[in-house]
Amino acid sequence: MPLGYQAKDRKITVVEKDAKTVRHIFRRYLELGSLNLLLTDLRRTGVKTKLRPLSNGRTIGGIPFTRGGLASFLRNRFYIGEVRYKGEVFPGEQAAILEQSLFEAVQTKLDQQRTNQSRARQQSQSLLMGRIFDERGNRMTPSYAVKNSVRYRYYISATLVQGQADKTAKLNRVPAAEIETLIIGVVRKHLAGKSNNKADERSPDSLDDKELISTHIARIDVKRDHLAVQLAQGDPNENVLVIPWKKTPAKRPREIILPASASSRHDPRPIRAETRAKLITAIATGRHWLDELVTGTALNVEQIATREKCSIRHVNRTIALAFLAPTLVQAAVDGRLPRGIGVASFREFPFEWRSQHEKLGLAS
Repeated sequence: MPLGYQAKDRKITVVEKDAKTVRHIFRRYLELGSLNLLLTDLRRTGVKTKLRPLSNGRTIGGIPFTRGGLASFLRNRFYIGEVRYKGEVFPGEQAAILEQSLFEAVQTKLDQQRTNQSRARQQSQSLLMGRIFDERGNRMTPSYAVKNSVRYRYYISATLVQGQADKTAKLNRVPAAEIETLIIGVVRKHLAGKSNNKADERSPDSLDDKELISTHIARIDVKRDHLAVQLAQGDPNENVLVIPWKKTPAKRPREIILPASASSRHDPRPIRAETRAKLITAIATGRHWLDELVTGTALNVEQIATREKCSIRHVNRTIALAFLAPTLVQAAVDGRLPRGIGVASFREFPFEWRSQHEKLGLAS
């Protein structure tokens, strides 16, 4: 019997305590509008599936809902006094637990969510959606994060979204663009050496990335040190591409540019964050002012100095930063300059890049 009912003396009766739980689940779904959010909410509040005793004394059930089980639960017409038999629906003998209006509202919401998911799957940039799994076999779902106005795509274990962290693999979040590019490149190279004997099939070279994946890739399993790509054709036990891959650590150690000599005055620790920010801003300003002079937006440094309310000397020194060696600019952006170097270190700076390293006391 479904949650909320019990069979006794060949009669189906309502268990009111459980019936309240059923009504709560249906109403909560309408409030949240998402199966994943509902799953998380039910786990947080301790709502579980029906506990069923067996004839041998053991019990089954009494566990957190799964996504598929919850979807079936919300579709069960038994709760409005009906039964389904061989694809048809008939009036049942049991009393209804739910009002017809509540049940139908949930069905409408479920249909809408399924349509939205189908549309999102077709339009999504996440090429591996539906085909990628973590090391424990859990499906991985697209996600994203925004940092400094830049959108980064990921695949994360669905169990993580559903609040089942204990069932999630250790590697449960991978960069989408990186592994998509890697997998597509390897699969194209693998298929390039194979001739296509079927006249009705298009060659891999004529397929775009999305078509290539839908046609030739059945499944991807993310392991700790490689990606296992199951191709759609051939023996499943033999047609697997093993692609070496490891996730890049979220925090990579910074390799500070070493001093040119042991007697250097520089602190071996990395440049301070606020000093780095000022230096990068000054470099950008210098490049902007130089561009104004080159394009004629500004007639001379005097005009810039007047506009910015600073000295001509300050303008000249700032513009000199536009000629900084690319390696030093990148080191500044990455925070790899040693502590002690800042905007003041670049006064009256030479234009030769090797001389710049020497003046700063850094290895070239």
